[in-house]
Amino acid sequence: MSIRLVRFALLLATSIPIGLRLWISAAAAAEPSGCAAFKWPVERERALLTAAASAQVASGAELASLLADAITLALRPGADAALPTPPERPAPPDRFAGFMRIKQIEKPGLYTIALSAGGWVDALQNGRSLKPADFSGATECDGLRKLVRYRLAAGELSLQISGVATNTIRLAIVPAD
Repeated sequence: MSIRLVRFALLLATSIPIGLRLWISAAAAAEPSGCAAFKWPVERERALLTAAASAQVASGAELASLLADAITLALRPGADAALPTPPERPAPPDRFAGFMRIKQIEKPGLYTIALSAGGWVDALQNGRSLKPADFSGATECDGLRKLVRYRLAAGELSLQISGVATNTIRLAIVPAD
């Protein structure tokens, strides 16, 4: 076997796996896109987030109970947000954050928190951070970016939103079906 042929074989043997690894990495890094890319149907959440009606809520506000409409939460620069607890995921300093309390979740169960834009959600009950039961996200779905599901107990709920690129975010909180 000639040296040229051996070099060519070595080149092929090393180039193909590298190229394949790069292609696989790029495909894995790409986020799902389009409304059909979410793990479960999103029509109800998307309708709430894209509707003209929404309650305007300042960061730190307290609501008596869950609302039937979406909420537009006014956020503050992350350093000024005064979140009750540090977020589970630290956000870059140029991002916005805010929080709100809901005094009474009437019915315990699985709830979906839908966000109109990218951000991190922390749900707190009884002084502790809840772990999400599930989540899903997709780009290029008008009005909807992220869904997080939590198993909530009856009683007070605190929500913290952080890592948001703009100073407001729309969110909806609905029982999961």
